[in-house]
Amino acid sequence: MTGVILRNVEKSFGAAKVIHDVSLDIPKGAFSVFVGPSGCGKSTLLRMIAGLEETTGGKIEIEGQDVTDQEPARRGVAMVFQNYALYPHLSVFENMAFSLRLARAKQSVIKQKVHAAAEILKMVDQLDKKPSQLSGGQRQRVAIGRAIVREPKVFLFDEPLSNLDAELRVQMRLELARLHREIGATMIYVTHDQVEAMTLADKIFVLKDGFVQQAGAPLHLYDDPDNQFVAGFIGSPAMNFIPARVTGRSDGLIMAQPDGAGAITLEAKSTGEGLSDGTIVTLGIRPECLRPAETGLSAKIEMSEELGGVSYLHARLAGDRPLVVERRGIREMLEGRTIHLTADPADILVFDPDGRRLR
Repeated sequence: MTGVILRNVEKSFGAAKVIHDVSLDIPKGAFSVFVGPSGCGKSTLLRMIAGLEETTGGKIEIEGQDVTDQEPARRGVAMVFQNYALYPHLSVFENMAFSLRLARAKQSVIKQKVHAAAEILKMVDQLDKKPSQLSGGQRQRVAIGRAIVREPKVFLFDEPLSNLDAELRVQMRLELARLHREIGATMIYVTHDQVEAMTLADKIFVLKDGFVQQAGAPLHLYDDPDNQFVAGFIGSPAMNFIPARVTGRSDGLIMAQPDGAGAITLEAKSTGEGLSDGTIVTLGIRPECLRPAETGLSAKIEMSEELGGVSYLHARLAGDRPLVVERRGIREMLEGRTIHLTADPADILVFDPDGRRLR
């Protein structure tokens, strides 16, 4: 069963349209992530599902019910915000119980639901404390617990980990993944952090300027992006992009000469349909796909990031174009040296001048 459906949804603030004809399907029980840079419309889209923003056009359904014009409280959703939004004068128990008391639930029901949520979140021994006595991660768990007790159809998370330090973010990502496995609810999560998206999502929706650029499983987006924006946004470090000029085609491969690379030619697996010799394209190569070669791209190493098991070489190609190379198991210092690199044709993506992928 489908959990959430959006059909041709639009949102405008005055003359400015910020969401453009978005249609998507989120299965019931899935963990879906809206990801994109600041200002792409992901939080606005989440708030429209919650009912905190009115839709300018289109339709929103939750588990088969049209909720486009319904009040937030009637939609069966619970939202977890970036800033926790806890009541400082109330205990953890009372913060979690707040919505149940508003609904005039029986005390026995309140106690049962709060303790059940606290068990899931490992917060039973914190129920008598005030928010000021908790760490940032614990406060966020209280906010999540407040959502759990409502037993919503859909959980909505608006960048909930942004205020946490790096170690706590990793811990909370694991806890959110565990929570999803335990309760099996439909969850929609908004973030600008593609690492969070890759590690949490069953399905990612990549947004830019109010449009969905591509949707799919995390590794599908990583391996088979539809355009240059998705290719560059998904993956850390980001994909390398190298302008090149087409010099020929043969047996499912195109030959292209990178700018400033002299007579060096790279082969990429692409039909190159519609490309004539001399056409300017962009070659995309992941840092882990570059390997040393006798001849190939000439890159001068400026800096090496040594992270223990992996190193990232930050280099410059001719024309002062940046390049990142991943190396594993090698700790040789290369700063200031020039190396030559190549990649397998199957690992080189080709994009046309408008950024569209040429498969």
